[in-house]
Amino acid sequence: MNFSAIPLALQAVLLLIAANVFMTFAWYGHLKSLANSPWYTAALVSWGIALMEYLLQVPANRIGFHEAGLEVGQLKIIQEVITLAVFVPFSVFFLNEPLKLDYVWAGLCMVGAVYFVFRG
Repeated sequence: MNFSAIPLALQAVLLLIAANVFMTFAWYGHLKSLANSPWYTAALVSWGIALMEYLLQVPANRIGFHEAGLEVGQLKIIQEVITLAVFVPFSVFFLNEPLKLDYVWAGLCMVGAVYFVFRG
């Protein structure tokens, strides 16, 4: 695949999505998969997973800021929207948590945040 054909802002977003999947598993995956392990085992495993997140997130932010011309605030709001978009399915399907209406309201608030950082 020719990554140079993908617009820079989209490259940044795709990397942020991948990074957030790793980070969600690092932060919350151990609650189910390592539930019977000592906390320090969960922490070490989580750090290993989080390393992958950093290896994706750092270039995503550099591409977004330096090459795509996004502002830091825009990158942060994109990250937060991605966090919610990844976390909700993760919590429902992986952790078997109920889907709550509060997630919808939070998502609508994020739409407002996106509007304000990208307007004008």
